[in-house]
Amino acid sequence: MRERVRLGVNIDHVATVRNARGGAHPDPVRAAEAALAAGADGITAHLREDRRHITDADIAVLSALCARAGKPLNFEMAVTEEMLGIALRHRPHAACLVPERREEVTTEGGLAVAGHEARILPVTRALSEAGIRVSLFIEPTEAQVEAAAAVGAQVVEFHTGRYCHLTDPGEREVEFERLAAAAAQAEILGLEVHAGHGLDYDTAPRMLAIPEVRELNIGHFLIGESIFVGLDAAIRRMRAAMDAVR
Repeated sequence: MRERVRLGVNIDHVATVRNARGGAHPDPVRAAEAALAAGADGITAHLREDRRHITDADIAVLSALCARAGKPLNFEMAVTEEMLGIALRHRPHAACLVPERREEVTTEGGLAVAGHEARILPVTRALSEAGIRVSLFIEPTEAQVEAAAAVGAQVVEFHTGRYCHLTDPGEREVEFERLAAAAAQAEILGLEVHAGHGLDYDTAPRMLAIPEVRELNIGHFLIGESIFVGLDAAIRRMRAAMDAVR
């Protein structure tokens, strides 16, 4: 029997709505509590340089919440000294290194690890020595997977945005095969495989057809869907769609 795939819920965009007007509502920590109650296996939060959604105070409370619940906090972070210091202070279960540009609306692609190993290695080493699991959000290419292993990551999370946004069935299948090949390569190199970005009720189950995938991280779609059906119902439907596959 295949292993159940974990579902991480990203609550960044609850904070986006809160920050649009200021104040305390809606509270992303309350969203995290609701997500865990609905069946999420962990919480993902991205503390950006410009603090456009999640804030330092959110990370402090989310760290405490996840510790009490016995659930992992996946701390998405840029490869900077500032973010490394915050991660080392809070000691989340995992730190996922992601690319970050101020002008982007959302993360637009994977982290360029190949060719930048010298910059990334000290960060992955410091995180690992602190007992924090290191994940790298990368494109599904042979070069990036090899580089991720070389800098000491334990996990790779493949950027699924291209697959989700393609509309031509043939092009989408080519991208799926690219993801599958990269996942197989990652497992051979001893890396755990996660996937995320742009996933919905249709594309998330498709990712589970890749046997190496152990976790999906989904945020924007679930938060958007919750406007219409509520966060609990959105997460339970996603969990059911994933469980129907494995």
